[in-house]
Amino acid sequence: MKLYHYVHCPFCIRVRMGLGLLSISYESVVLPYNDELTPVQLTGVKMLPILEISKGNAINESLNILKKFDATNLLAWQAYDKLFNEVETLVSKMGSPVHSLCMPYWIWTPEFNPESRKYFQIKKEAKRGPFTNLIKNKEISIKNLNDILSNELEEHLSPFYKSSTLTIIDIMIASHLWGMYIFPEFQFTLKMHQYLQSVKDLTHFDYHQDFWK
Repeated sequence: MKLYHYVHCPFCIRVRMGLGLLSISYESVVLPYNDELTPVQLTGVKMLPILEISKGNAINESLNILKKFDATNLLAWQAYDKLFNEVETLVSKMGSPVHSLCMPYWIWTPEFNPESRKYFQIKKEAKRGPFTNLIKNKEISIKNLNDILSNELEEHLSPFYKSSTLTIIDIMIASHLWGMYIFPEFQFTLKMHQYLQSVKDLTHFDYHQDFWK
């Protein structure tokens, strides 16, 4: 199988973490962000991640991919179903400051070349405004993220989100926060760092290993 993904994308990281926990092997294919043809040919839309199971058989949508391969319910989907609205709201709230802070940095990682960098910046600035303004307002985004983590997340870690064992919810949370490790002016609390590293270890996830080698 082939997993088409972006290195920075939290929804792609979600699938990589989930497949790692499920011990599902795949070929990693990092697409340039400006490659519109490949995903459209595979699934009809420019949206990653995409798991190509076999020739002519591909699936997108991160949770759908993981559900398809979690035959033994290792990810405890009932926890997500029970807390659906709460979890989706939390992930969305975290995603806004994370993306505002990290996008101006992501484009300078080796994942991007000049063409894909320009494409990415034009697309994202149309939604969030100029990257220069995101950088100017970084203190506001940092405060917003810290408030969310301290008031809405940390108190529910026991040691995982409202659970003594890892569930799909933890993978959803960790994948959205992982990009902050490249942001130079932000530091997780010890509790948050230990939580994220626990998810990393259990899912056998390495942010860069399959791309930088």
